[in-house]
Amino acid sequence: MGIKYPLFSLVTILLTLSSCVKTYNLVDYGVKPGTAENMTPIFIKALESIKNENVNNEEVKINLASGTYNFHPAAVGEREYYISNHDQDNPKSVGLPFEQMKNVTFDGGGANFIFHGRMLPLSVVESSNCTFKNFSIDFKTPHISQVKVLANDTLTGIITYEIAPWVNYEVKDSTLYVSGEGWEATPSSGIAFDGNTKRLVYRTSDIGIGTRHIVEVSPRIIQAFNWKNTKLTPETVIAMRLNGRPTPGIFITHATNTIFDNVKVHYAEGMGLLAQMSENITLNEFSVCLRAEDDPRYFTTQADATHFSACKGTIISRNGLYEGMMDDAINIHGTYLKVEKRLADNKLLARYMHAQSWGFEWGRVGDTVQFVDSKTMELIGITNRIAAITAVDKPINKGVKQFEITFEQPVDSNISEIGVFGIENLTWTPEVLFADNIIKNNRARGTLFSTPKKVVVENNIFDHTSGTAILLCGDCNGWFETGACQDVTIRNNRFINSLTNMFQFTNAVISIYPEIPDLKGQKKYFHRGIVIENNEFETFDTPILYAKSVDGLVFRNNIIRKNSDYPAFHWNTKPFFFERVVNVDITDNQFEGGFDLSKDVRAE
Repeated sequence: MGIKYPLFSLVTILLTLSSCVKTYNLVDYGVKPGTAENMTPIFIKALESIKNENVNNEEVKINLASGTYNFHPAAVGEREYYISNHDQDNPKSVGLPFEQMKNVTFDGGGANFIFHGRMLPLSVVESSNCTFKNFSIDFKTPHISQVKVLANDTLTGIITYEIAPWVNYEVKDSTLYVSGEGWEATPSSGIAFDGNTKRLVYRTSDIGIGTRHIVEVSPRIIQAFNWKNTKLTPETVIAMRLNGRPTPGIFITHATNTIFDNVKVHYAEGMGLLAQMSENITLNEFSVCLRAEDDPRYFTTQADATHFSACKGTIISRNGLYEGMMDDAINIHGTYLKVEKRLADNKLLARYMHAQSWGFEWGRVGDTVQFVDSKTMELIGITNRIAAITAVDKPINKGVKQFEITFEQPVDSNISEIGVFGIENLTWTPEVLFADNIIKNNRARGTLFSTPKKVVVENNIFDHTSGTAILLCGDCNGWFETGACQDVTIRNNRFINSLTNMFQFTNAVISIYPEIPDLKGQKKYFHRGIVIENNEFETFDTPILYAKSVDGLVFRNNIIRKNSDYPAFHWNTKPFFFERVVNVDITDNQFEGGFDLSKDVRAE
């Protein structure tokens, strides 16, 4: 039986609870909008003061006045962070570090944060129960440079382009140099956007760009020679990219119960948001997007919009807009360690392998792990647990590449330095809900999921994602990103003209593509338990679903409509292409133009 309280008691309780929240207005600490003053040291001092006043972890609300705030690199903001899937260059200059904070709600009040030079805008480190809302992140001078094609003489190979007004540039020794506060570089590759629609230009993918052997014919007007590309017609806009990805827009590490609500990232030199070794992250109306429909820019982030490496609990992304980024809207995975040496029956020496994924904590005592043969991506031996883990070359979570790991049980005798084997941490794997989002006009792929926990992808619009819309991967050979999916539901989504370009893993609109060097030698299956239902596919080409090494794949109640928006060109000429896939169910789908199981399915 429920307990009934008088009305006055409820009011008293509510007033008591509300009075427990301590409110801070940052204007009282000198954090003021609308000035050119560097807010980095002022903001950091304010946060430190608030944290020192709340040693008992009271519930705190931090309010910011609406307006524009400028952040420049400052010594007080320098931090040593090792960030998954980014360049491991340190120190990193941080504008808004939220470190060791608890029970904090930070309300930006609609503020615009403008960063200068090379900076990590916001970090959430070793914090819990923190909510961030109502602000945007942008850079005064993005490291991606935008130009517009004015003329293209395909006979001589001379392209004339105009440099966007916000780009700082100089032509030296017939080479284009772009610059910002504290940095200068020559762009190395580009992505071409349709000048009217802001979609990637059909069948251009990554392009070479005219930044060398050039002539400045008038201010901001450049002629580039020997740049023969007939697809770059006048009015085409090109985002010229650099190679690096030093920092994300938002970095979350060793945090618990983190929420971002109505936050927008308009540019970051790496990912829009990167989280690692954290538990329970919710993104509600979190967007990596242009500033408005009439934004003169065509691009957002240098890499993924959001990226989650070795997280656990639940990751939720709802009601977001992800557009113009140079990679996925979301990528979720762990990291395989490669076995370097067998030290004892229950002890291994193991190492991070990818150049952009090392330096951070990998696992803890008690974590559950499993082992994989990299050639076939088959599990080997028993599931085990970590009894002890020691960083060999550095502190456990500061720059480490190599670990000595002791396990509770003996490790299979085949696992040693003879052969290639990976270790996967199963404890740091999340459940995922990706729902009610819009993903459009981006490079590479729409979404990527690699977790054994439950994944639901529903009610999203994938609008001209350029490459594959949804990818289920797993790789212990290149990126070393775990792992096998076991419970994935993809439902009630709308896919509009994916695959206008070719990038890695772009075998179909939905691509289930683990990297398996020896597929013929594989006896088990990598992925399982995948259901694709009640979706709408609008496509100009043929491939809908590609799958490799799957046991249990359902494709039902989907609608596939054909259009003539682009010429079909994909090498995969079958709606369904399966390699080592068993227990497949393709039923009750509506194919415009008909479907013939014997002709439209390629199985190997």
